[in-house]
Amino acid sequence: MLVLGIETSCDETAAAVVKDGRQVLSNIVASQVKTHAIFGGVVPELASREHVQNIIPVILDALSCAGITLDDLDGIAVTHGPGLVGSLLIGISVAKTLAYTRGLPIVGVNHLEGHICSNYLEHEDLKPPFVSLVVSGGHTELVYVKPGDRQYEKLGQTMDDAAGEAFDKVAKLLELGYPGGPIIDKLSKEGDPKAISFPRPVLREHFLNFSFSGLKTAVLNYVLREREKGHTINHADVAASFQAAVVDVLTEKTLRAAEMKNVEVIALGGGVAANSALRRQLTQRCQESGYKLYYPTEAIMCTDNAAMIAFLFPASLINTGSTEKQQLGMDVFGHLPLTSV
Repeated sequence: MLVLGIETSCDETAAAVVKDGRQVLSNIVASQVKTHAIFGGVVPELASREHVQNIIPVILDALSCAGITLDDLDGIAVTHGPGLVGSLLIGISVAKTLAYTRGLPIVGVNHLEGHICSNYLEHEDLKPPFVSLVVSGGHTELVYVKPGDRQYEKLGQTMDDAAGEAFDKVAKLLELGYPGGPIIDKLSKEGDPKAISFPRPVLREHFLNFSFSGLKTAVLNYVLREREKGHTINHADVAASFQAAVVDVLTEKTLRAAEMKNVEVIALGGGVAANSALRRQLTQRCQESGYKLYYPTEAIMCTDNAAMIAFLFPASLINTGSTEKQQLGMDVFGHLPLTSV
């Protein structure tokens, strides 16, 4: 079975071909970093325009790299939420057109479920139950993946900024560039994570929600105070101390969730899953506590990509139980909880 996956939930245009649910034949991503860098964040209208320009070339590139044509496809999987509605509409419109003209089945896939399932593509031994931390520019959620087929329970989520969003905003504050995650990760290696005592938001609270807005404000206040005093700001120390605070909270909350659900396995997904400090600390703590940790080893499988969307085609097709008319009539959703799969 050859499946074309399409992902346009935010600012990356992606297409992939996956064979028999596991073998990734191609995984193409067109980045919009240069377009949004001058603004320090994603501009939805510009993202949609870029998707319009990129979507067809990216799909053709994915097919070419996989060594197939549209005639060889058995189905199409496309992200239909959550995400930027304008961006989602580009991907789903193209996917519907291809499905209709080629007579192919089409399924809508939840973007967050895609991040959770990105680990399945690389780790065939991964099986529920486990706790998954999905952490990216737009999402920070703890999810309990229940035994059985695609059963999820949300345990916690951010109450304000997502972790990746906080990275971007702090990088913008320090005038480091965009996207902030990789830049701060790299710069932090030159700094002292204990140089500045930034707060660990809601770490002592028993619930599993996150909050990074206060931490972002604490960094802003520190920078303003130091500038008023005429002090030279050590950007590496600020970056390392900020990153350490984020990683501490993500790690502790994830381990707390695993203990609460009495699981032995933890999975990490989303763009921030590529952060070296988070991987290192979570790996160490899992080893100390007896948990087995999974995460995608390649950065492209952490960030938004279409292979993780194509992976879900078989299960989504079985579970939809919808007619061809209903499949082609699917809508996009800016907010789409995992319970909607």
